[in-house]
Amino acid sequence: MDDQMRYEAAKKRVEELRDFYQHLAIYILINAVLIIINLLTSRNYLWFVWPLLGWGIGVAFHALSVYGEFWGAGWQERKIKEIMEKDRRRE
Repeated sequence: MDDQMRYEAAKKRVEELRDFYQHLAIYILINAVLIIINLLTSRNYLWFVWPLLGWGIGVAFHALSVYGEFWGAGWQERKIKEIMEKDRRRE
């Protein structure tokens, strides 16, 4: 792997991390506002938990895609090499 390819891979990884951190920051900010609105307007029914949970599932999957070995770039690279190796053996 040459320097340009390493640079492109590192750049892509940094973009993935940046996108996840932005997603997480927006999730925290918006849900904090929703909690405040809920507690100021209707303490009898805590509806903020529904967007918190629903969006939280999305954030969790985003985290898995960025940090998780199952969907991460490392898994993809290993799978590509595995498939290429199987194809070589068939030839």
